[in-house]
Amino acid sequence: MLATVTLLALCLHVPKISLAARPGDKHYNMAGFFDIHVCNWPGRPLFFMPLFSTAGYDDIRQIEIFYPDNSLLTRLDLSSYRTISKKDRPDKRVFIKQLDIPANAGDGWYAASITLNDGKVHRARDYVIISELGRASGQVPGDKQELPAPPEKLSWQAIPGATFYQVFIRDQWDNNKLIYTSTLLAEPELTLPEKLIESGGLYSWTIHARDTNEDLMLGDFNHGSMSKPTSFSVQ
Repeated sequence: MLATVTLLALCLHVPKISLAARPGDKHYNMAGFFDIHVCNWPGRPLFFMPLFSTAGYDDIRQIEIFYPDNSLLTRLDLSSYRTISKKDRPDKRVFIKQLDIPANAGDGWYAASITLNDGKVHRARDYVIISELGRASGQVPGDKQELPAPPEKLSWQAIPGATFYQVFIRDQWDNNKLIYTSTLLAEPELTLPEKLIESGGLYSWTIHARDTNEDLMLGDFNHGSMSKPTSFSVQ
């Protein structure tokens, strides 16, 4: 579930295959956008999340990911994807995979090789630094806290190395439904929309942190972390 939330939160602005790649950004090619995240999520070791996003998914035959030494790291499964839909824009598919970081993996320029149905091959690159971004702590309200009234904001301790945060709120009385996704936040707090949190409710929230946003070298972000869910109730 955490993986799904993070994927849908990514802001991926990818050209169609018929459009020129964005000049100066090695993450883009004529087929789409490539990135690798180094993820620190609860309950598992640090892992890679390579992804390729494109509006030209029907034209793609194969997506291969390579180490900096050009040896094969993995292939993305074309049957495993998330669809991103935006008004007045063509749908995009985000092909994505999670894999434990191999012992021989190092920092450097990782590459994606995208083979099209017509045999043409396009490559994109992402610089990866393997290190861990800490997970959020010090949440207010705290876990299992009962509040006398709906809170006006949520807050947490700043994470060293994080420059942006995103908050996801779920209604536990409504089958844990996702009811709110914040924009990227530069500070470790979120002012809540009016009437989002109601008296008598039971809610949980998680915080995704990232080290950067839309960097020419590191992509959407290099390091990401997800907090454990924190729940609170309102009288």
